[in-house]
Amino acid sequence: MGVRRLVTALALCLLLAASGANSTFEFRLPLGLCSNVEFRSSTRTIELPVVLISPTFARAHAASGGKCRVWTTAARAAETPAATFPTGLADDPAFAAFDAGNYAAALQAAQQAAAAGEPAAHTLLGRMHAEGLGVARDLKAAAAWYAKGAELGDPNAKLALGNLYAAGAGVPRDMKQAADLYEAAATAGIDVAEYNLALVYAQGVGRPADMSKAAELLLRAAKSGHAQAQYDLGALYANGEGVQKSDEEAARWISQAAEQGLTDAQLEYGVILFKGRGVFPDQARGAYFFLAAAEKANPIAQNRLARLYVRGVVFSKDLVAAAKWHLLSREAGVSDFELDVFLAALKPEERQRAEIEADRWRQRQL
Repeated sequence: MGVRRLVTALALCLLLAASGANSTFEFRLPLGLCSNVEFRSSTRTIELPVVLISPTFARAHAASGGKCRVWTTAARAAETPAATFPTGLADDPAFAAFDAGNYAAALQAAQQAAAAGEPAAHTLLGRMHAEGLGVARDLKAAAAWYAKGAELGDPNAKLALGNLYAAGAGVPRDMKQAADLYEAAATAGIDVAEYNLALVYAQGVGRPADMSKAAELLLRAAKSGHAQAQYDLGALYANGEGVQKSDEEAARWISQAAEQGLTDAQLEYGVILFKGRGVFPDQARGAYFFLAAAEKANPIAQNRLARLYVRGVVFSKDLVAAAKWHLLSREAGVSDFELDVFLAALKPEERQRAEIEADRWRQRQL
């Protein structure tokens, strides 16, 4: 398994401590991994802990003996397709106030709408309590509001409540209940719920382990445009897990995730294009995806980019650019003896220019 398999798209940078072979793991990650529920057109997203991980990360963790380092970027939330809120709420006073950041007005309007039996209003109130927007953060209250919204039939409430059960946040942890709620939301066509349910089957928590079922659900979410589902589905095709192994299908789905801007998919697809695995080789296009991922702080992509510059492949040979990307990649923990030797042989003025360029890049990330 290549080092690129140690990379998966998460919402936070995590470093997993070394563990024994017989250890069990519970990963507490933010919702950005598998929910990122977006209410209507708002760019704000729910951030709560969950315990689901994608199949690509699970394999990487196992292969690394529990030492898998996970890389991410600040743009992670923008990379995950969000479940949209039901249409017809564009002029709803509660959601209009919420989108404007006027949480006091949103709270009042949502309470009035909830009293009138509007399902989506209950879900909005659940979110406000979960995030502490306009009210004190209270996960138990959030769960209660989500439960009422779910009871009234709102699939977004079912998804959000499922996440709370998966995390044991505001309610006792219950993966079967979480899976049931994900399934109900998935039945309504919520792609994020389809993705979450796929992870449930992939891990065998709350449902019997079934990679074929996981692949089926990933396919549904992928067809709806869920970038992480596209990437994970591609990984299943690449490894023949739950589906018949197919480099062509792997390339097809990973390319779609890459085109959507999913950083890890951009790195993976760049490798695919360089190797011609399931596609015609295209180094120029592969380099484009390496550059896109490198600019979003993926250190493996930065390492690949440094190698291209030092060898003059695709790009004109540029020792300063090569040194810049190697410095950034090495700083993030990627070792490369060949590039270390190259860096040591640089002229002092070239090394200084590379340091300046690397620092400029860092400043742009702030």
